[in-house]
Amino acid sequence: MELFGAVTLFLVIYLSFLAMVSFKRKLSNKGRLPPGPTPLPLIGNFLQIKSSEILKSLLRLSEKYGPVFTVYFGTKPIVVLCGHDAVKEALIDKADEFSGRATNPTLERTFQGHGVIFSDGERWKQLRRFSLNVLRDFGMGKKTIHERIQEEAQFLLEEFRKTKEKPFDPTYFLSQAVSNVICSIVFGDRFDYEDKEFRSLMEMINVLFREMSSSWAQFYDMYESFLKYFPGPPAKVYDSLENMRLFIAKKVKKNRENFDSDFQRDFIDCFLTQMEKESTKPGSEFNEKNLELTTLNLFVAGTETVSSTLRYGFLFLMKHPEIQAKVHEEIDKVIGHNRVPNIEDRNQMPYVDAVIHEIQRRSDLVPMDVAHRVIRDTEFRGYLIPKGTEIYPVLSSVLHDPKMFKRPFAFDPENFLDENGRFKKNDAFVPFSSGKRICLGESLARMELFLFFTNILQNFHLKPIIPPEDIDVTPLESGLVTVPPLYQFSVIPR
Repeated sequence: MELFGAVTLFLVIYLSFLAMVSFKRKLSNKGRLPPGPTPLPLIGNFLQIKSSEILKSLLRLSEKYGPVFTVYFGTKPIVVLCGHDAVKEALIDKADEFSGRATNPTLERTFQGHGVIFSDGERWKQLRRFSLNVLRDFGMGKKTIHERIQEEAQFLLEEFRKTKEKPFDPTYFLSQAVSNVICSIVFGDRFDYEDKEFRSLMEMINVLFREMSSSWAQFYDMYESFLKYFPGPPAKVYDSLENMRLFIAKKVKKNRENFDSDFQRDFIDCFLTQMEKESTKPGSEFNEKNLELTTLNLFVAGTETVSSTLRYGFLFLMKHPEIQAKVHEEIDKVIGHNRVPNIEDRNQMPYVDAVIHEIQRRSDLVPMDVAHRVIRDTEFRGYLIPKGTEIYPVLSSVLHDPKMFKRPFAFDPENFLDENGRFKKNDAFVPFSSGKRICLGESLARMELFLFFTNILQNFHLKPIIPPEDIDVTPLESGLVTVPPLYQFSVIPR
């Protein structure tokens, strides 16, 4: 028996040694990656990175290893970029090399490299160019979409008025209002706030973002090679996305029933027209799968990002009533109460503009960006990053870079104002990412934020149900995205 135990111990030590040698040999063949904590065989840097606190773990490691370092999620190397200088050097100065996309394992089953956000190479270039052109044709950045947002803001104000100053959760009102803007582009129409299917879709998106950022989902994304055989968040994420994809598939079917390529009503019609044009082209990227998944990308991203920013923004204003008072003061001075805000007002409202920028900065909605990938072997700061290596540009570290902001960890609009109270741009303001993978809906989102924000604050005072000093702005989840905490408030007519 003792002999058996000794043999077993010897085999364990021997196999561990072989695994370590193999792992080190594998590392040596991966180019000259930046330094980082020593990984263990199979589990990588499991001991240094908490799955429930990936962002905090990476920021702690950057203090030791600098702004550019390597960590291992299992056996997969990840190059992490922290701070304005490193992220800019990669995403702007070497934009092409860092333009690849890596899909989180929790999302891979749905997208599999399709759709405008998670595609790569020529597919991505074609889908992005097409999507941008269609969004512009339907008014992104123009007066037509400006009027559409103003119209939707009035519907939202009416819903707020119906609360009769009683406390309520703004989550779904804001999601529906923002979603209706992108719905008018991709589906050609808005939905009534009482529409049960529409409300169900908003609930799915809300649950989706919470599931994607849960501790278990982050753990799965790090160690997918071991965990893919077990049930968990990937199934929940997939089910939510699949239900939304099926909703979009029904919309596509309905469009086809009375499709006229000479009269394009929405994004779906435009895509169907392009599919018709390329029907004889071998390997065309304009196919059913890319239609459904690109529409899904636009619908989900166009709903949740702006609505979450507004939810966080209202929480910050209630926690800082002196800032809300100054916002009211500037709105009254520039717009008054007798007309609807318009986008031209923004240039005359430096304080409101600074507050909205500060809300976006502190909301930190996509703290680690959507993972990038280098598309070729890339020299970077004296290192050689092999083709295909995943890159985490930590946008949170840019938005909180002490070299770029006066008070990086406070909620302070002065971060975007000069000494004369004029709005001041900042190169470290990257909530939409930067470089070739910058959010294609940035101009639409900026317009929505300004118009929804000013319409609501023009008409209402935001009243918390607890003392301002007791308001907790800690996110509900913080992973792939930051999910604002749930709260209720009252809106008091002004």
